[in-house]
Amino acid sequence: MSGSELAARVRAALDVDAEEFHRRVAEEADRLKAEVRDGTFDNTEAIVGLELELYAVDARSGSLRRMPRGLLELIGFEKELGLHNAEMQTSPQPLNEHGLAAQERELEANLAPALDRTGRDDIRLVSDGLWTVPPTGETATDYLCDSVEQHGVRIATNMSDAARYHTMANTAYPTGMRIEAPHVSLRADTVMPESLITSIQPHYQIPHAPDLPEYFRYALRVAGPLLALGVNSPFFPPDLYDDAADADIVDDAWMEHRIGVFEDVLNPVGDDAPDKVRFPPDFETVEDAIDDIVDDEIIVPSEVDVGHRFDDAFAHLRHKHGSYWRWVRPVFDGANRSSANARIEFRPLPAQPTVRDAVSFEAVFAGLMAALPSVEHPVRAMSWETARENFYAASRDGLDAELTWITTDGAETTNADRIYGELFEAAREGLEGKGLSTEAARRYIYPLRERVDRRLTPARWKHDHVAAAVDENVPLAEAIWGMQSAYVDRQSETLLEGSFVDWL
Repeated sequence: MSGSELAARVRAALDVDAEEFHRRVAEEADRLKAEVRDGTFDNTEAIVGLELELYAVDARSGSLRRMPRGLLELIGFEKELGLHNAEMQTSPQPLNEHGLAAQERELEANLAPALDRTGRDDIRLVSDGLWTVPPTGETATDYLCDSVEQHGVRIATNMSDAARYHTMANTAYPTGMRIEAPHVSLRADTVMPESLITSIQPHYQIPHAPDLPEYFRYALRVAGPLLALGVNSPFFPPDLYDDAADADIVDDAWMEHRIGVFEDVLNPVGDDAPDKVRFPPDFETVEDAIDDIVDDEIIVPSEVDVGHRFDDAFAHLRHKHGSYWRWVRPVFDGANRSSANARIEFRPLPAQPTVRDAVSFEAVFAGLMAALPSVEHPVRAMSWETARENFYAASRDGLDAELTWITTDGAETTNADRIYGELFEAAREGLEGKGLSTEAARRYIYPLRERVDRRLTPARWKHDHVAAAVDENVPLAEAIWGMQSAYVDRQSETLLEGSFVDWL
């Protein structure tokens, strides 16, 4: 698509009647609530799914690579924000032994030929939380901030051609388009800095849609502990750092900078508008969850093409949901009436070192969702404020964070071994309750249990690697790029067959 065509699409989006769009959203929300009450979004069993994001690097140098659009389509992956991004989604499967195995096999089945095909062009697909090596001959600042003005419209040079991404930089909504982190301060004219980060997103479909608030409440309370297990982005590309001592940058690094990047880039500056990216509230009813989507500030209204899918009856609401950015969020959709579903999309987790690690998180999250509500686990009574504090503490300190939990006997604890002992036991019980053998359930839990036992996450592995190099007077840039090279090399051996535990 030419720059002129893209600018025209952005201008068309800016001309949409916002009041009419909101009216359609409200009408569709009323219809959605009625369908939920009528049982349309109920399922006979729990269903799981997973989204996996990756980025492309040069197979020889390890530097970031733009993915040719034709190649991306050829390997069957979807476009994401940056030209270097790729995404795949698994097909929804029942939460049972066969369904989880199918999730893992589908990821492997799609990734194996994709890796082979991209390899012919000297491209390597990487599963990681935040890239650190810019394209050859460019700085990260240039790559993230490069933009042009086309007929009065600001266009990011290295962003995919989806008009909604570019429209965010051209609306009156005060999107931050910045990054503020320890020793990092970046300003851009578009939301392109968000393309630094990649994630995995497990989905859990609720059997009985009106019960979504109960599951959601538990999902918020496990968000902090699961994030602490999954942290994988302690460092930025070196040229983004301010003039500070290398040792200070290493000492002050957060274990999961992805959380701050997403919030800084998309949340407004100042206090006049509510944050778009945030830890969501508890909901009393499923109608409250739908209303929260309706009431969310819209950045880009749109003339929505209504097709023949069942959920096209809620097309404007679905479009609005696309910018309803919460770290845990409810989803309502379905191509036809029989597949209509209400689910929880769990968004805190960065992309992981291997497929098995990603599926382990999917399985543990699903096991917790199956177990905790069924036994009315006492952690339900933990305050929302504490759950939120856990979440941001985990992003800063990973497994070193002091997290609060309420045990099965109702006692409050900050002991990490007690917290994760209960989490893994509940996940095992939930998985076994869905038909998994004890051996199969433990297989999914094992890679994450090992992280706790060793107090070693992917982020800590990276941090230790860089810290050791800096202690030996290796310049920070070389230390970060050396770590990144080691990460990609280890992943090339284990991405499809292995886990992070094998790196240890």
